[in-house]
Amino acid sequence: MTAHSARTRHIDPNLDLRIERVIAVPKEDIWSAWTDPDKLVQWWIPAPLTLRAEAIELSPGGAFVTRMSEDGANYSPHVDAVFLVVEENSRLVFTNAVSSSWHPSFPDPVAMTTEIILADHEDGTHYQAIVRHGSPEERARHEELGFFDGWGTVTDQLARLVERD
Repeated sequence: MTAHSARTRHIDPNLDLRIERVIAVPKEDIWSAWTDPDKLVQWWIPAPLTLRAEAIELSPGGAFVTRMSEDGANYSPHVDAVFLVVEENSRLVFTNAVSSSWHPSFPDPVAMTTEIILADHEDGTHYQAIVRHGSPEERARHEELGFFDGWGTVTDQLARLVERD
């Protein structure tokens, strides 16, 4: 059996979906956009939807809860998750398979563990969002529901936000 360090986990194309790009800012700016509630709500849901950050407790086991709205008045669940790994300015891992109250969760549409990796790049930051699923069927469902459009859109929104600051 080969041991993998936490930074070199295998990407399994049958289970994982990934968005990556170079964003022309230091990784600290992207980290701030992920961890500052005032910044997160500006980009982490495709416009014109709006987002409210209810909990961002930046420590392993800490809550990560957001709500979304189509009209800016009525909010419904978006993410109810816990952080698994918090490595400042380099790595953030959370899962919605466990709710913010630490109960097992069966989220709709899919359970997933998301790993955000920020690495220095000569043109700014190499940004990766790896979304891991428990089965090929869950991965396929997430892709069919528009993973690349949705995550691609919010990654574009993230880049626009941090590159204009």
